[in-house]
Amino acid sequence: MTDPVTLWREHAGGAVLLDGFHALKHALRFEAEVPVAVTTDRRAALALAEELAADVREALDALLAEVPEGTYASLVPRPHPTAVAALAVRPSREAGLRTLARTPRRAPVVVLDNPRNLGNTGAVIRLAAGFGATGVVTTGTLDPWHPTVVRGGAGLHFATVVERLAVEELPPGPLFALDPEGEDIRGTKLPDDAVLAFGSERSGLSAELRARADRLLALPMRSQVSSYNLATSVAMTLYHWSAAGGASPSA
Repeated sequence: MTDPVTLWREHAGGAVLLDGFHALKHALRFEAEVPVAVTTDRRAALALAEELAADVREALDALLAEVPEGTYASLVPRPHPTAVAALAVRPSREAGLRTLARTPRRAPVVVLDNPRNLGNTGAVIRLAAGFGATGVVTTGTLDPWHPTVVRGGAGLHFATVVERLAVEELPPGPLFALDPEGEDIRGTKLPDDAVLAFGSERSGLSAELRARADRLLALPMRSQVSSYNLATSVAMTLYHWSAAGGASPSA
């Protein structure tokens, strides 16, 4: 059997870091290719699987290698409380772009326009996966596969398409951009093939994306409240879509 540290070093260059038990659990559920996984306590990790994820317990038993705490700490930038980490093969970009471009779609694509906060971006990906969105696209310089984003997304990058594109490369479909100056979203039924765009936490929508939008929509908000958190805005919008008859997330 190949030494897990050797395996880790062989794959670390281009792999996705799965930081923690839950990230690994979700990656396995959504059929990620995971060549190596380590923990400081196999018994505890497998007991956690028995309690929270019996469906992947067998796969974890075959995959997890126990390593000393110092070795584990040397492999990850920030040790996770569950003391579990793994590396996964990043999904094919070409396959992801084909999925985003395919029409008709059964669920919207979420666009984060020049996001800045890694944790917020991860939270949005987790939300999008939960609602069964077709994918999450970011514009700008933030890497949506950064380890902190994957950590925030709890490994659910593998449950939806996650890509970075320029504004002019966005997927086809009617583009609805969320903006305080827009129409009240409650008067609009969002179609399944919608592209739902959200501005950055600090500066809102870019002029380029605003110019491309087919409609500007606003979330209901009490006066004198400045804004919602980015992930909250995405959750409210996706719920509005699903409550009006959007495709079942379990489909």
